[in-house]
Amino acid sequence: MGLSAHAWRQVQRQAGELVSRAWPGADPVWRRVLTALVAQTADGWRVLARRDTARRDRADVFLVGVNGVTAVAVGGLDDGTHAVRHAEEACAGIRGAQGEVLAGSAIHYAVVAGDAPDPFARLTEADVPRLFRRDNAHLTRAQVKAIAAHLERRLKGYKDLSVQAAGRASDAPGLLEVADVAEDQLAAARQRPFESWLTFLHPHQQAVVTRRYNGPARISGPAGTGKTVVALHRLRHLARRTTGPLLFTTFVRTLPRVHRSTFARFAPELVDRVEFTNLHSWARDLLDARGKPFPVDARAAHTQFNRAWTVHRDALAELEPNPAYWHTEIDRVIKGRGLETFEEYAAVVRKGRRVRLDVGQKRKVWQLYETYQRFLRERGAHDHNDLVAAALHEVREERPRYAAVVVDEVQDITLTGLRLLRELAGDVPDGLLLVGDGQQQVYTGGWRLSDAGIPVQGRGEVLRVNYRNRERVLAFARDFDADNAVDDLDGAAGVTLREAEVASPGGQTKRWSGTGAELPEALAKAVRELPVPLGQAAVITFSNTAAHTCARLLREAGIEVCALEDFDGGSDHRLKVGTVHRAKGLDFQGVLVVEVSRGEVPAEQAELLARQRLVAATRARDHLWWGEVRE
Repeated sequence: MGLSAHAWRQVQRQAGELVSRAWPGADPVWRRVLTALVAQTADGWRVLARRDTARRDRADVFLVGVNGVTAVAVGGLDDGTHAVRHAEEACAGIRGAQGEVLAGSAIHYAVVAGDAPDPFARLTEADVPRLFRRDNAHLTRAQVKAIAAHLERRLKGYKDLSVQAAGRASDAPGLLEVADVAEDQLAAARQRPFESWLTFLHPHQQAVVTRRYNGPARISGPAGTGKTVVALHRLRHLARRTTGPLLFTTFVRTLPRVHRSTFARFAPELVDRVEFTNLHSWARDLLDARGKPFPVDARAAHTQFNRAWTVHRDALAELEPNPAYWHTEIDRVIKGRGLETFEEYAAVVRKGRRVRLDVGQKRKVWQLYETYQRFLRERGAHDHNDLVAAALHEVREERPRYAAVVVDEVQDITLTGLRLLRELAGDVPDGLLLVGDGQQQVYTGGWRLSDAGIPVQGRGEVLRVNYRNRERVLAFARDFDADNAVDDLDGAAGVTLREAEVASPGGQTKRWSGTGAELPEALAKAVRELPVPLGQAAVITFSNTAAHTCARLLREAGIEVCALEDFDGGSDHRLKVGTVHRAKGLDFQGVLVVEVSRGEVPAEQAELLARQRLVAATRARDHLWWGEVRE
């Protein structure tokens, strides 16, 4: 708060006297808790307290601060459902920037000194200071005042209470009208991580959060349109209305722990009910728990593929001499789709694959696959596709029970993985939510959700407003000719980044081109000239080798770095460094992209590279530096 001990004691005394006068016969615990809350109004928090302390069917206090709105009940509740409904109705209609609404799922709930029904967090009197933590601050003081003004008009039977520290000037006269919050909200979003959007949502986003779907549903939209934010809001919404565990999963290994960190700040009372894990880790844990361990050794599997390639090189090198192409064919087309017979492979449409194959050529590829599988069996080795297939078999035998399953970056999951998720969630209402964008697919291969038996007709939502990237950054990213490889994830025409609406003007982009010998000086200079905090910036590359090289160069220049694969979403002062695959789903105020020129590349690889470039560029909110290292 920045007050001296003496000033703080005066504030507490004022708060105690104010509460005693207003509620002379109140319960001592109620009076002490309310006094502790009112004292914080000297630091910009707002408190609206219920005059009738006898009712136990709604919150006693609405606390509004930089971390949002909290409905607080003191001494317990008789009807938690009624209290939640009352709070959501009171907050309905609060507007933010460009017409966003305060999300019902962004309201916090707490019970102090009493039993706490879901979704209320249970606190003791000693825990009350936790309500004022600022590590999740994403509202400005003007927004706090506007929200409190709205609640004061809507909450009948509640009293606005406040005290002021001696010698501290009051805020500028006159509360902002609720409709005047516009620039505040966008300014807050530009200055902070994407948690800035965890309180206010576009009306369409809010509708998706609360809509009831009678089966699997899908959210798609270009980069920066808030798909993951909406998914986290919906996860919280579903958690409050169900019992049992929920699952949030994705293909990217490092992304779940980042989103868990966000969710822990966003919904601390619910975080233990949600399992955040990537799909392969989930499959491994399931099999381990059932006494069927399934170790995967990617390096050993790759060795066996290389052995198989030496056997079949002469048959396939004429079509494509690069063995990596055929490894991907097996990984994403044959095993990724769960094909078990040559007849299935002969009939499949290999969407997005450059080399066209007739039936005879497919027979040669199938023979390579069979040799690879035989070598794996002989060595007792497995790859990640084997792991997913084993988990799918296990789930079909006995399905674990989840109240809901949310899948992020779904466009990068294999078809077998999608079938596993469908079996896991079933076709129950609100059971499965798939979030993704075909234009951001960074792995080859294509499919439709219907290929996995996931019907989403009539339950597909498309987000179109880009809130993340400032206008110049977005214009830079739009120059990449990135195809929407899997359409809207079920065959219809998808919305591309070029069609997204822009919400944030401004931004800064820079280009650099030079040799590898010139990179160390140029990269260090670009980092030192960043117009954003170092901890809010990242260096993104297109290969592990380039990422390791950049990290080494930065350390030699005296710049502290953190590998993206070790990043958990927390705040620190280190520059993040990693590949575009590790950066998926994340965003930073500033991004430096280092691309090593590859010269001419095959058409299929060029399309994939364009999508990877688009992903890299759209990780930047305010500042983008693009460096090209020439051979």
